[in-house]
Amino acid sequence: MSDDLLDPSVPPSGPGCVECTAEGGWWFHLRRCAACGHVGCCDSSLGRHASAHWRETGHPLMQSYEPGEDWFWDFRDDQAYDGPQLAAPTSHPDDQPVPGPAGAVPHDWQEELSAAQGG
Repeated sequence: MSDDLLDPSVPPSGPGCVECTAEGGWWFHLRRCAACGHVGCCDSSLGRHASAHWRETGHPLMQSYEPGEDWFWDFRDDQAYDGPQLAAPTSHPDDQPVPGPAGAVPHDWQEELSAAQGG
């Protein structure tokens, strides 16, 4: 991984997807930009805000923002990689549900995700 594509000292933007939170929405899993700390939802989420962040900023490296996961994803080649430790916290809070956030996830969330994925 190129050092100019990540900054291990930058903290995450918050405990959840920036855009979903602003819109009152919900997410399935979270990803954290390795360059600027932006937290967005994964491509299995309805908003797909992590990949939108890459397209808007050119920041291709995201790290999983899920507890117990530390893999990186490079949108340029659609490959997973190992990488350096990023600034804490390294995941959303352990007590935050998946999907999340608490209180925003519809009862039929599985059907919504399936329909969005063409299932």
